[in-house]
Amino acid sequence: MAPISIKTVLISESVDPRCRTILEENGIRVTEKQNMKKDELLAEIKDYDGLVVRSATKVTADVINAANNLRIIGRAGTGVDNVDVDAATRKGIIVMNTPSGNTISAAELTCALLMSLSRNVPQAAMSMKQGNWDRKKFMGAELYGKVLGIVGLGRIGKEVASRMQSFGMKTIGYDPITPPEVSASWGVEQMLLEQLWPQCDYITVHTPLMPSTVGLLNDETFAKCKKGVKVVNCARGGIIDEAALVRALESGQCGGAGLDVFVEEPPKNRSLVDHPNVISCPHLGASTKEAQARCGEDIALQIVDMVKGKNLVGAVNAQVLASTFSQESQQLIKLGEAVGAVLQSCTTSKKPFSQVQITTQGDCMKSSTSYMTSAVLVGLMNHESGCCPNLINALSLAKESGIMVNQGHCASDGTTDGVCRVEIVASGCSYKARGSVQGGVPVLLALNDSVFRQPVSLTGNLLFFKASASPQLLSSVAGLLVGDGVEIESFSAPSDRTGDLWYCVGVSSLLRDLGALKSLVKEAAQLTI
Repeated sequence: MAPISIKTVLISESVDPRCRTILEENGIRVTEKQNMKKDELLAEIKDYDGLVVRSATKVTADVINAANNLRIIGRAGTGVDNVDVDAATRKGIIVMNTPSGNTISAAELTCALLMSLSRNVPQAAMSMKQGNWDRKKFMGAELYGKVLGIVGLGRIGKEVASRMQSFGMKTIGYDPITPPEVSASWGVEQMLLEQLWPQCDYITVHTPLMPSTVGLLNDETFAKCKKGVKVVNCARGGIIDEAALVRALESGQCGGAGLDVFVEEPPKNRSLVDHPNVISCPHLGASTKEAQARCGEDIALQIVDMVKGKNLVGAVNAQVLASTFSQESQQLIKLGEAVGAVLQSCTTSKKPFSQVQITTQGDCMKSSTSYMTSAVLVGLMNHESGCCPNLINALSLAKESGIMVNQGHCASDGTTDGVCRVEIVASGCSYKARGSVQGGVPVLLALNDSVFRQPVSLTGNLLFFKASASPQLLSSVAGLLVGDGVEIESFSAPSDRTGDLWYCVGVSSLLRDLGALKSLVKEAAQLTI
């Protein structure tokens, strides 16, 4: 990945001091301003390249749109619920979290709540503080031999499983992403949710909050569970329907709940917090010294690695960048942007684009299709009004502009390996280009049906024109260029000699007025790469 310039970072919440130290040791200026109101953040954010937050700062679309220079939003923790990822993506801003920083802490709190639910520990402790000795009132149950259902088998779910297995619990689970054979290797049998609910004595959830997980445990699912099932949520408020949970607690269908998270934090509705069978915490999943140290250090190191072009970890909206760290990928990205820019220049009068087809060709291009597509779109849209495309937002910007984008890959045709073919449709007209990388330099092999005898080096000032072949064409164009104070540095002609063909001239500077070529050529375009 080409290094992204990050010179200034705002830390808007309390993070471990190592975060600031690591950033400053790598030449990044850091400002810490905590507890800012929204208006203060809106005024402050415009001056920074990076923003580091935890969970309290709400990075809304308003904040993102006020950030003129922002390149990265780093969340020192798991999840990005407090960040408008779609708004950040549209502006080409990387959103990054620390996926493993608080794994152990969140898993341990989950286990603590499971154990507390089984033995009524908080209630018994509170009773003792009130001067009571109620041994019979707090009769508990062993975890040994019980069934724990784990919904979400990522890092935290896995750690919970291994710890609760040591108590002799049977662990079953569900996850739409983790393969069953993988979870089976650490002792969790996967099954459909419909099969899971009736078997569980305890249920813990470890999923992101998204449309498919909102209210995952609700009246309907509680009805399918064993009477007296106990549930734990240390993930995100809203995964368990809070109103349904209250009803299940009141009916005895749910025997107890351990909650670290709520839909509204802090919760104004106290019905769950005040319920005698609920153990509640104020969102403490990541609140350990170790987790905060790891998350603060991790986010700083991830930003530094990204800035240095070494690696990209934790990016939630920039997967396209994951394969762009080699020199070869950088050359291909330059090729894609250059081919896109050529087609953009040649179709200036034919806007808007309605369709773009990008096809990579050859084994060496097989893994590059996604970022090549984005690179071509960057070149195509780079000079559009109000448009600042990059590899992160190019696809979403194209979609917003109504451009249908298709991408594909095909085997080499046996002549040139590693070719990018692009075809665009603009105002009913089709334009095509083929490019490759030769000697580390992006080159244009063909424009429309004109195959260049000598590939065009896609660098510097380039003048493309379409004309009928004639012995006087080059001398006529050269004379006009000289008259405008422009020197010819290279010339690429098509192999074919019949019909209207595209030519390319490398020039010392761009023409002041392309209209001067009207008497000599049928179409003309110029650009600087």
